[in-house]
Formats: sequence, structure tokens, C-alpha cells
Amino acid sequence: MDHAGLFGHQGPDRSRYDGAIATVTRAVDGDTIDVNIPDYRRAVTRLRLRGIDCPEIAHAAGEQDAHFGQQAARFVRENVVGRRVRIVLDPNHEPRGKYGRLLAYVYFVDTGEMLNETLIDRGLAYADRRFEHVLNHRFLRLEKKAAKAKVGLWAKVKPEQMPKWRQRMNAAQTR
Repeated sequence: MDHAGLFGHQGPDRSRYDGAIATVTRAVDGDTIDVNIPDYRRAVTRLRLRGIDCPEIAHAAGEQDAHFGQQAARFVRENVVGRRVRIVLDPNHEPRGKYGRLLAYVYFVDTGEMLNETLIDRGLAYADRRFEHVLNHRFLRLEKKAAKAKVGLWAKVKPEQMPKWRQRMNAAQTR
């Protein structure tokens, strides 16, 4: 069930999750994780990292992994699952996306480091320009720095290997 828009910006999701501490139980892929807080009818809450887009991994037969998708997913599995995190919601936008996932900035409790930023900084994610959020400019600066240094996916990515949304934006900028 999609709860986006149901309660507005200040609804139950905000009071339940904003600032909550949880343990990451699963990495679905590079930018989607499960945490150990029950969510409506599920035993866990599924979080989509706000403001980033990791390359996709194949979830069904016949699909192919995107360039650097496995590396991003592996990083999250190996470095994030089992860790305690603090969930922070964007104060200006709905807490849930169109698929019902909670959209969040995720900070490691032990280091204070933000997972969203770490993934961009290491070249494991794109700064997602499709949706506004309070850290847009910060994420774009991190991406520019990673691309210039040719870190992670930026070392060998070709324009046709980028996500379709990114290809459309790049094409629109060159017109």
C-alpha cells in the first residue's frame, strides 16, 4: 500500500521515523535497504536513499545489471548490513515515494557519516537530479568531484551506460 500523500508532510511517518535509530537488515540493491522497524504490514521498513540513484542490478530473469550496479550493491551488503543507522527525512517533501518506500538520508550511528553521500563520493551512485530535496546542491558537488577524479563508475562509464533519466537530461543540456 502506498502511503505517500496520505498524511501530508507531518503525518505518522515523520513522527515514527525522523531521527529513529535502526539496524540495517538487508541491502535490496545499492540505494534501497531494509531496517528493523516494522512498517504497516511488513516486519521491516524499506528505505530508498533520497537524492541518489545507484546503477540497477538485475532483479528478474532476462534483466541485465547496469554498469557498476553489482559494485554498488556489494558495497552496501558488505559495509552497511548489520550497522546501526539514524534515519532523517527531508523536512520539505513527502516521506514516501511512489512505490511506498520511505525516502531518507541515512547516517551511520558510529561515525556520523551519511550513506547517501558516501555512495556518491565513492562513485557508486549518481546524484539524482529528477527530484528536489534539501541536499541537492551538496550531492551535485560530490558527484562533480567524483566524476572529475574518475572514481568508481566514473572511471569507465559511457553515456549509453548511464540511467535513461540521466541520458535524457544530458541530451536536453546539449540542445
